[in-house]
Amino acid sequence: MNLDPKTDLTFTRVLDAPRSLLWECWTKPEHIKNFFIPKPYTIDACAIDLRVGGKFNTTMNVDGNVMENEGVYLEVVEGQRLVFTDTYSEGWKPAADPFMTAIIEFEDDGNGGTRYTATARHRSPEARQSHEDMGFFDGWGTVATQLEDYAKSLS
Repeated sequence: MNLDPKTDLTFTRVLDAPRSLLWECWTKPEHIKNFFIPKPYTIDACAIDLRVGGKFNTTMNVDGNVMENEGVYLEVVEGQRLVFTDTYSEGWKPAADPFMTAIIEFEDDGNGGTRYTATARHRSPEARQSHEDMGFFDGWGTVATQLEDYAKSLS
């Protein structure tokens, strides 16, 4: 994948959890609620239809402000890669104001852990900068730590 630093944000971290467990966490609604948004904020609901064109919907609660996020999967490679976007909702209905496409990649690190890469692709340099200013690295880094801690609690 060719990243464009003008429109893409990305980071990689090795997580101390097996790839299969991290995959399960990312693909089951009951798990998403435990790591997908930095605490103390919450995911109040999650609906997943894990297939290309299937929904990936979340309801976030940030200090009492409820935010509905509807999206679809663009790519699902079992155990390796998830690509989802809010550019469309289920049925390929275009969103009025899309924000990003997310790419989550999982690779065995050879020591029982997982090389985890999260990438956010944006439609413009301004949208990318807005996401970075919102705290992409801190927020998505916190989510990765929460994911690792949650996955370890399951094993």
